[in-house]
Amino acid sequence: MVLLHVLFEHAAGYALLAVKEVEEIGMLLPQVEESVLNVGKFSSVVKLSAFFPFKSAQGALENINAVSEGVVHADLKLFLETNLPSGGKKKPMLGVSDAKLGATLQEELNLSIQTGGVVAEIIRGVRLHFHSLVKGLTAQAASKAQLGLGHSYSRAKVKFNVNRADNMIIQSIALLDQLDKDINTFSMRVREWYGYHFPELIKIVSDNSTYCKLAKLIGNRKELSEEMLEAMEEITMDSAKAQAILDASRSSMGMDISPIDLINIESFSSRVVSLTDYRQELQEYLRSKMGQVAPNLAALIGEVVGARLISHAGSLTNLAKYPASTVQILGAEKALFRALKTRGNTPKYGLIFHSTFIGRAAAKNKGRISRYLANKCTIASRIDCFSEVPTSVFGDKLRDQVEERLAFYETGEAPRKNLDVMKEAVAQASEVTAEIKRKLEKKEKKKKKRQKKLEALSTAEGDDEANGDVEENGVATKKKKKKQAAQEVEVKEDEEVTTNGVEATPSKKKKKRKIEAVEAEPEVQEDAAEAQVEKKKKKKKKKAQEDE
Repeated sequence: MVLLHVLFEHAAGYALLAVKEVEEIGMLLPQVEESVLNVGKFSSVVKLSAFFPFKSAQGALENINAVSEGVVHADLKLFLETNLPSGGKKKPMLGVSDAKLGATLQEELNLSIQTGGVVAEIIRGVRLHFHSLVKGLTAQAASKAQLGLGHSYSRAKVKFNVNRADNMIIQSIALLDQLDKDINTFSMRVREWYGYHFPELIKIVSDNSTYCKLAKLIGNRKELSEEMLEAMEEITMDSAKAQAILDASRSSMGMDISPIDLINIESFSSRVVSLTDYRQELQEYLRSKMGQVAPNLAALIGEVVGARLISHAGSLTNLAKYPASTVQILGAEKALFRALKTRGNTPKYGLIFHSTFIGRAAAKNKGRISRYLANKCTIASRIDCFSEVPTSVFGDKLRDQVEERLAFYETGEAPRKNLDVMKEAVAQASEVTAEIKRKLEKKEKKKKKRQKKLEALSTAEGDDEANGDVEENGVATKKKKKKQAAQEVEVKEDEEVTTNGVEATPSKKKKKRKIEAVEAEPEVQEDAAEAQVEKKKKKKKKKAQEDE
């Protein structure tokens, strides 16, 4: 009697296996676990009930994607409905490896699902001996199917929506934070190092990048003169500061420095300057990337804070799935768990504290505005994640709403209703998306026109080359024919004139001329006519000589 059916998902297809003898306690014994490795003992307990092979690689990928997301595919539903025993008082028992898939199967097909324990051990044995349970499937074919499906599944996951990939945002914000730390430490090292020679410059210039630029420009303070004032003004953007640096260099308390030390300081400060320039470029790249991937979130809370939220959540889709309460304290997990443990006050804000709104709010309103801002952030992230054409219209409207709420907390002025604001945003967003679609269509049309022109040019060039080859061949053949005809005419003339010193009869001459005219082409006929005229002239001369 079959006590349990087990569903096994393989790269080749779905398999339904019937288990005859099952003991919950006995399966956990080490002897029974070892017997799973033996094919004969395992096949006496577990037998293949039905097998549904995938028709194509695309179908296999669709089914595996559905299984990984815990969704019941149409093929799986049909397979289980046709092969599971129906009827009777008891529901059929089905063993599944994935609990998420089991829950959806229980809802849709009304089955009693079992996961873990015995099912895990049986599936382990099925995975090991699957090629021997299914007829016509070899171990090599099964491994090839697994490898191919694994590659296609991974490729599909990596290539998922390349243009809106948020992985680049996560990497760039991490690099930006690392660069900030490195630039800070390096600039402090330059300050310490160059401070031995020119200590007064530290008090005059506070910014790290400008200090490094000035250290590179000045070099030895004794060589600093009024000629370098303009260059210093360009760096500091202040004439008073440049003059103060010049005055301080004349009465400095610093020690003398060797040229080799100066060279090292200059090279190190140039490295720090190049790092600061690269940081600016990276920030511009992050701004442009956030405008492509999450324009509404960037418009609402800023590019850097939005990128930090996406990075902390793991991806934009994960951030969109979070509720507003989670987004509010995202980044303050330690403080939250410490408060729960000690039964203290929970944190009011996490990463969103770095936005300008919370800094502008009064101390008593910081918690309220952070809760309101987190609510708007979740709306913006969901719009960015699931909208087809990304626009920043909703982000601008949500930002206006937060501004109005801040004004309400400060002055008591009532803000607009959310429904009215969202209606305006939807109307504007539809117009913007229509314009974007038009531009994209125009670009596609231009691309198609260019491709057609290029194809037409390439075909015309090919035809010209072919015609040129044909013409060259035709000219060569015509020349050959002309030469052959001229040679034939000359030979015939010689035969006619010098056949034993006697002329050939006129009838024979006419026949030969007719044959030559028929065989030769028009151009050859012209040459033959000229040759005949010359012949007649020669004959007249001969006759005249004979008569004399």
